[in-house]
Amino acid sequence: MSAPAYLDHNATSPLRPVAFDAMVEALRAGGNPSSVHDAGRKARAIVDKARREVASLVGALPTETIFTSGGTEANNLALSGAGRRRVLVSAIEHDSVRRGVPHAEILPVDSDGVLDLAALDATLAASSEPVLVSVMLANNETGVLQPIAEVVRLARAVGALVHCDAVQGAGKVPVDLQGLGVDYLSLSAHKLGGPTGVGALVVRNGAPFSPDRLGGGQESNRRAGTENVAGIAGFGAAAQAARVGLDVTGMRDQLELSLVQIAPGATVFGAKAPRIGNTTCISMPGVPAETQVMALDLAGVCISAGAACSSGKVQRSPVLTAMGVAAEEATWATRISLGWNTEPADIERLITAWQNLYIRVRQSDISHTHSRARAA
Repeated sequence: MSAPAYLDHNATSPLRPVAFDAMVEALRAGGNPSSVHDAGRKARAIVDKARREVASLVGALPTETIFTSGGTEANNLALSGAGRRRVLVSAIEHDSVRRGVPHAEILPVDSDGVLDLAALDATLAASSEPVLVSVMLANNETGVLQPIAEVVRLARAVGALVHCDAVQGAGKVPVDLQGLGVDYLSLSAHKLGGPTGVGALVVRNGAPFSPDRLGGGQESNRRAGTENVAGIAGFGAAAQAARVGLDVTGMRDQLELSLVQIAPGATVFGAKAPRIGNTTCISMPGVPAETQVMALDLAGVCISAGAACSSGKVQRSPVLTAMGVAAEEATWATRISLGWNTEPADIERLITAWQNLYIRVRQSDISHTHSRARAA
């Protein structure tokens, strides 16, 4: 049996061979990067090299880059470390941001999933209290890109700090810390072909930052705990490979065109807004998302029902809710996300499986309608 068509890269992207090799090399080397002997110095060199590679991916300095256990920790570190009690977040942020600051003021988005800048401006003006604004670069469910440059412009006018969760954007679109102008930038290795369990928070030089734990002096006293050397090595290698970008927009567009032709009532959410080129959030009219995920899995195609951070549960998307999508239609939505190893054959396999399921469900609905008519 052929390998599954894996189209869930926004959940996690398969490990790149270069990342695997870098991790194996680091594991063989051993050593604690805080030790001063030969083995420790070699481990330190591995971490320093990876730090340069990750920083280079987003136009940052190595000294601005703090390694973490992943995007969730990076987001939490930024939100707590900025030292601002008043926090504004968009309604479409990842759970690690929305739940990381339960008291945050929520900023609305429009029907395309783009931040309402007028609402941000008004909310910033409502209080003179120092504030942190947290807006993601690219949404994990729809792929919609946010107007970060405008967010920064409005924030700077009132002296606000800006955090940007760039977990889904890095490696897919160009990301530049200086160009964006943000103070904090979150990254995750496994979204771009690195290992799970490692990420980074980039803190712009001069931005306030307080660590959230006590311990040794690792990460220049900004994140205590012995570094995950092998994971960091894999992150660095994946970041280096991801600098070429992700050229899959053509496949994504062909996919969407084909699916809408199969089911004219299907909706591609966020299609009118700028998006990263790998993500499709689409409804299959009348078919629950969990049914789609299971049926396509049996056909050898891996997709997801929205975000993949809810302990495997399929639940209503807060992102689609914030966009004003009707409750029933939201239950029909799934996410298809392409990545560094996606091939045209994977797209064709998905289209075939999606069409077969849609036709099967439609025929079943017609049969039930006829049966009810006869019974009446």
